[in-house]
Amino acid sequence: MNIERKENEIILRLPAELGTLGLQRVINYLRYREATMNSKASPTEADRLADESKARWWEENKHRFIK
Repeated sequence: MNIERKENEIILRLPAELGTLGLQRVINYLRYREATMNSKASPTEADRLADESKARWWEENKHRFIK
C-alpha cells in the first residue's frame, strides 16, 4: 500500500490482488465522508435522510423485484 498526499488530494495505491468486497465498503464510506464534509447537518441527520431516501426508492421500485 502506498499513500501519497498532493495539494488537495490523497492518492491511495493498493495491490490489484486485494479483495473487492472490503474495498467497496471502504469506498462507500469515503464517498459518504466526501459527500457530507461540507454539510452543516449532523451525521445522525445525514443517516436519517439516507434511510428515508432508500425507503422511498424501495417503495417506488419494489414492483421491479417482487412479482
